[in-house]
Amino acid sequence: MRLVIKFGGVPVKDGKSILNAARLAVDRHRRGDKVVVVTSAMAGITDELIEISHKLIEPRANPKQLISEFMDHISNKHFQACRVAIDDKDVLHQTTRAVKDALDGLERALTGIAHLGELSLRSQDLIMSFGERLSAPILAGAIKALGVPSCHLTGFEAGIITDERYTEARPKLERTRKLVRQRLSRLLAQGKLPVVTGFVAGTENGTVTTLGRGGSDYSASIIGAALKVDEIWIMTDVDGIMTADPKAEPSAKVIETISYLEATELAYFGAKVLHPKTIEPAMELGIPVRVRNAFNPSHAGTLIVKEPREIEGIVKAITASKEVAIITVGGPGMIGTLGVAATVFEILANANVKVLMISQSSSQANISFIVGRGDLETALRALHTEFAARHIDWRIDYDRSASVIATVGAGMKGTPGVAARVFGTMGREGINILMIAQGSSELNISFAVDERDAVRAVRALHAEFGLGASR
Repeated sequence: MRLVIKFGGVPVKDGKSILNAARLAVDRHRRGDKVVVVTSAMAGITDELIEISHKLIEPRANPKQLISEFMDHISNKHFQACRVAIDDKDVLHQTTRAVKDALDGLERALTGIAHLGELSLRSQDLIMSFGERLSAPILAGAIKALGVPSCHLTGFEAGIITDERYTEARPKLERTRKLVRQRLSRLLAQGKLPVVTGFVAGTENGTVTTLGRGGSDYSASIIGAALKVDEIWIMTDVDGIMTADPKAEPSAKVIETISYLEATELAYFGAKVLHPKTIEPAMELGIPVRVRNAFNPSHAGTLIVKEPREIEGIVKAITASKEVAIITVGGPGMIGTLGVAATVFEILANANVKVLMISQSSSQANISFIVGRGDLETALRALHTEFAARHIDWRIDYDRSASVIATVGAGMKGTPGVAARVFGTMGREGINILMIAQGSSELNISFAVDERDAVRAVRALHAEFGLGASR
């Protein structure tokens, strides 16, 4: 069996967890499987890297002290992980040297940002890449210490080539697949168990890029598709994809089997177990993706396939996307005007603002859309600036405290009355709906509510469609 096994941040959060991940990979290798491991950064490290890089460009910052304190912290964390995960002295020495080299590179990059006093997207990608570049040698070292030959590579070294859209780079898939197949197949043929940094890639000339936050899943799927593996495993700290966030709905259950399209909808609308782009490369070749718990390997997890043998129930899961905002552009001047949506979304695209959901009134008097709350100010500034420059008098309103609720399931397609049940449930709960959209795939009905009502909405819909029952 050929496998790509990707470990998320929590499954490599410390030395003990890294050793557990190494044992899981080695176990599959010793069963005769050809295994490639993809690793995330240790939990929380990427956020810390982003935070320190922004602190360095703040007015009144003390860069020397900030860098010194941060490097002490991050060095101690990773060297401690080395000591716990690796009990072979020679391997430990090799690994700590590799980690020290990465730490030196990080310190130089932070110092460069402090001297420049600015943080470009290209520099941000470089800084963020160090999370995975620090964890990969430790996991590879732990595998070696267990007696299996291993090596660590960045995503770029493994062959993932992208464009120059820093922080959200897009892989050049044809070139990438050829390189990944050449480079990793050679290592597998040598009996090695390679460990590849997730999330990290590079341009043709070797400049570091990243695939977007959570992009380690995407890396795993790209590599799995290039190698035409039998399965791609996404190892997390939960037993699989759930019918709802268990923090919001304690009765949520693991979904045993789900389709590619359903999983994509869930990932896009807030199910944090998967990166939204994960499914694309696997779906093209029909490679099953399995979401499993690294700390509970006896559980089969959730299997994602083209089409489950049976469609269980009308709705599979309820998700809530938080930290979003609604922007509404409207006014009498919009009625009958051609290209309203094109104008609005062109402005947002030029400002690098991602639109998550769209709804337009039938009178064309207004158009509403959802953006991440972190993009709200950028979106508003871009719209006001461009409207003024183009002498457009459309009104701009916004609500920064929204949440998108998505009801997802293949059983919804062609089933009458689903929308009535969804919105009837909201009516009985007294929850006001701010905006509605239904996907053309008919697998999803999504709507926006006030963020304060999100948990209540999830619980009510979870109960309405019987998702807490045994499945």
